[in-house]
Amino acid sequence: MGFLEDTLIILISQVCFFIGGWIFFVKQLFRNYEIRHVFVQLVFSITFALSLTMFELIIFEIIGFLDSSSRYFHWRLGLTLLLFMVIALIPYVILYSSINNIRIVPQRWVQPLSTMLWFCYLYIFWRIGDPFPLLSVSKGIFTIEQAVSRIGVVGVTVMAILSGFGAVNYPYTSMSYFIRPVSQSDVANIERRLMQTMDMIIVKKKRIALDKRRTKPNAKPGIWGMISSVTQRPPGAENIGQLRLEISALEELSRQLFLEAHSMKNMQERERWAGTLQGKYFNVLGHFFSLYCLWKIFICTINIIFDRVGKKDPVTRGIEIAVHWCGFDMDVAFWSQHVSFILVGCIVVTSIRGLLLTLTKFFYKISSSKSSNIIVLLLAQLMGMYFCSSVLLMRMNMPAEYRVIITEVLGGLHFNFYHRWFDVIFLVSALTTIVILYLLHKPPNVDTSM
Repeated sequence: MGFLEDTLIILISQVCFFIGGWIFFVKQLFRNYEIRHVFVQLVFSITFALSLTMFELIIFEIIGFLDSSSRYFHWRLGLTLLLFMVIALIPYVILYSSINNIRIVPQRWVQPLSTMLWFCYLYIFWRIGDPFPLLSVSKGIFTIEQAVSRIGVVGVTVMAILSGFGAVNYPYTSMSYFIRPVSQSDVANIERRLMQTMDMIIVKKKRIALDKRRTKPNAKPGIWGMISSVTQRPPGAENIGQLRLEISALEELSRQLFLEAHSMKNMQERERWAGTLQGKYFNVLGHFFSLYCLWKIFICTINIIFDRVGKKDPVTRGIEIAVHWCGFDMDVAFWSQHVSFILVGCIVVTSIRGLLLTLTKFFYKISSSKSSNIIVLLLAQLMGMYFCSSVLLMRMNMPAEYRVIITEVLGGLHFNFYHRWFDVIFLVSALTTIVILYLLHKPPNVDTSM
């Protein structure tokens, strides 16, 4: 194919990605909000399209689609545009929108303040590379390598945190082993205790209200009336302070009982779901991913202790082990290409799906009609960093002959550092998630002695 034909194919795919990002924005993120700024929608969709183009070029590299020079050109162009969006444009728009929403700031000061803070951000962004073994200034300041090296630190950190959490949380939510059996009598018992506690709260609050009503007509006006109401209580009057302490303790107990009842209901739903065909399927996957999680934690620990990074991709190494130990007669290079294509495709699909689901949940939890545009810009920033860092880490899953173009585009990056950094953050995230889920899985001890 010629350069123009290759460019046309890339442009058509980018238009499709752009439309997909636009539809996701309208139908998923902003379906409950009014779209007030089309520019925000354009920024999100363009970042989405440029991010997916990186994955597309990786797949094209494995299958040998398009001319090599065309792929290299579009690698440089797409990565440059994505870095411009993530480093320059999106942060400036976020700062401008945030300052513009502050009412006390005069309109004429919005742009100067945004520009000043943007330069401060660029300085911090540059200095973020100082504690890490990144490129030196001799490589050039305004280069793709310098930008990717710093984007990679943040992006790889986010990827490792999400991966560590997902590797532990997925088996926990899908395996029937972690489902605590709950009978209907247990649910009825906790609901009965909750209703009894609520009745006690109502009775005590009613006693306080009746006491206030009974003593109110006898209250004297002025300061002396207030003093006498405290020092001289009529016979049979309630101890308001003691009642309020008891009500506070009962309300805390009611919250614990409600959370326990809600947890039991969820366990019952999970138990019914585990009995379905889909639940059994995910239960099998959960066992597989639990083994993968243990293996990944073990490998990350070994990599950190011995400071090692794999030299070969997992596919080629696995096929070589099968050929050597099992005596299979196969073409390693041929099967490495095809299996790598399938593996990279699965990684691309799962990465995109997982990130979009995470972005949607995160958006719904913290967004509002006023802050939604700023949050979408932050998500676009996070998405660009995530996909840019995915290219760095996905390089290790590709055979050596397919890593060449990524190495040429990204220059002299210390790829081994990013893999070790991923292992450290993944291990911390996975172990932290295990501890948190263990504490959450323990049934709360509800003290009902009053």
